[in-house]
Amino acid sequence: MKDFFLYVLMGAPAGAEGAVGGASGLVSLFPFVIIIAIFYFLIIRPQNKKQKETQRMLGALKKGDKVVTIGGIHGTIASIDGTDVIVKVDDNTKIKFLRSAISNVSNAKEEKTEEKEEKAKKTEKIEEKKNDKVETPVKAETVGENVEAKNA
Repeated sequence: MKDFFLYVLMGAPAGAEGAVGGASGLVSLFPFVIIIAIFYFLIIRPQNKKQKETQRMLGALKKGDKVVTIGGIHGTIASIDGTDVIVKVDDNTKIKFLRSAISNVSNAKEEKTEEKEEKAKKTEKIEEKKNDKVETPVKAETVGENVEAKNA
């Protein structure tokens, strides 16, 4: 079995050119096919997935979305004009970008609900800690009686 894999990887031996015939040509292409398959699954396919995801994100842009541009500018979409997006950066500052210049989108409504959920979880944890800290008081008389009973 080992000999077969070595034969496939190395090709035909020098003296066996006539014995193998046309198979040596196919065997010599085998490593190239493996390399192409590796490139496809490790480089080309993930890049295509990322590109499709980016196109879906840019197609779903709407007014009020919080965005980050490829230059790192954070803002909220004020309006969309075809391939252009007007981003509101400050109260009086609006900048016009191409849609393709948007690198990240986060919906403002989703962020607000996530913040509310986080605050609710924190308050629940604080209440649980308060409830855990409240202990039942130990009666001093009971402890004292047990000590007296042991001494007697």
